[in-house]
Amino acid sequence: MSITKKFDYLGTTFQQQLLNQIIVDKDFSRSIIDVIETDYFDNKYFKIITQMIKEYYLKYEHTPNFETLKQLTKSEIQQEMASKIIIDTLTKIKDVSIEGAEFVQEKAMKFCKQQELQKVMHTAQKIIDDGEFENYDTLERLVREALLVGEREDNMSDVFYNLDEVLNEDYRHPVPMGIPGIDRLLKGGLAKGEIGVVLAPTGVGKSTLLTKIANHAFNIGKNVLQGFFEDNPKIIQRKHITLWTKIHPDDLSDRKEEVMVKVQEVRDTMENKLILKKLPSDTVTMGQIKNQVRKMIAEGVNIDVILLDYIDCVVPERNLGDEWKSEGSVMRAFEAMCHELDIVGWTATQGNRSSISSDVVTTDQMGGSIKKAQVGHVIISVAKSLQQKEMKLATIAITKSRIGDDGIVFENCKFDNGMLEIDTESSVTFLGLEDNKEEKNRQRVKELLEKKKLKQKNSQ
Repeated sequence: MSITKKFDYLGTTFQQQLLNQIIVDKDFSRSIIDVIETDYFDNKYFKIITQMIKEYYLKYEHTPNFETLKQLTKSEIQQEMASKIIIDTLTKIKDVSIEGAEFVQEKAMKFCKQQELQKVMHTAQKIIDDGEFENYDTLERLVREALLVGEREDNMSDVFYNLDEVLNEDYRHPVPMGIPGIDRLLKGGLAKGEIGVVLAPTGVGKSTLLTKIANHAFNIGKNVLQGFFEDNPKIIQRKHITLWTKIHPDDLSDRKEEVMVKVQEVRDTMENKLILKKLPSDTVTMGQIKNQVRKMIAEGVNIDVILLDYIDCVVPERNLGDEWKSEGSVMRAFEAMCHELDIVGWTATQGNRSSISSDVVTTDQMGGSIKKAQVGHVIISVAKSLQQKEMKLATIAITKSRIGDDGIVFENCKFDNGMLEIDTESSVTFLGLEDNKEEKNRQRVKELLEKKKLKQKNSQ
């Protein structure tokens, strides 16, 4: 019986999307690479590309990116015309729409599993026909393996695994924020797979702080993706330029020639990337963002740090019927993406109405779902009184940290558009402020009880 089918019934676009996902999604490629066959594709050049990917994976244990595939094509395909067609095909695969990537992966994996099961059934029929009863155990194993096709590795490991690495002082390999005092409290900054949240009312400085973090990460050689929803890209660019030149944003245009020289010096000395990405507000999902990151990785830009300004503008993959559940699911998807792709994640979220007038913004003043706070490894808040706004100052607090110390408040930090200076030597413990708050609450309860007793006495 014939057991080989092709993807042709799903169309050319599907096959392009499938090859795109095999190249850009390393987890997916690991799951499917051993079971996908070149004969499943109906296009001659799709077959050649698939074969190159499989051979490369066999040798290096990971899939090649698009640039590597183009180089392989130039070196291995002798026919000039064929080489050109393959390179053009790779370009189309790279640029194909990645909408519905999860559907493509699921459909392809189901197809491959069906093919593996058909192979097993073919083998089973032969065993039965030949009366090779001693091979039934082999048959059982083959069926089990076929059913496990596409099952991805979980994150389990033996507790004694890689102890030498675990016991190193720098086992986390953190990426610092660029604010020495806070980095010290966070034991060097955030590590890959961890996420930080900047919490502040509207217009207080979330974007400025995230830009500071992005700028420092780039300056120490990291590849950075800074995504934003509301700001004009030129505003973000000017903030970065201010951080490099130490020239106030209001003076950049007047000192244009001086600025250009200093920025060119930065450009000439750095080989890594700082990518600014304007995202569509209230329409983009975390899955779409993840596919964008994967595409960059496939193009040879291994993103180290991603910043999303801000998380409240990302929509859930599906309607959960509850706004709080949806917000929590988006934050968890962000954490999962950072863990899966081995990236440091930073984002921001709005404070509620009470945060506007607070001297120190706390985690319970986070707008929307508290689940966002539960997911974050670190939460840093920014508050500005009217007086502080006039003086270009702010109060910054570490309100939560799974990594190091929290409950720390830094008062009167210089916070003027792109200019940000934090005196980390001048701080107060946040816990002390909370104690005062609790004492006030106890006094209030005492007063209410006394009033109740007096009322009861008067009524008798």
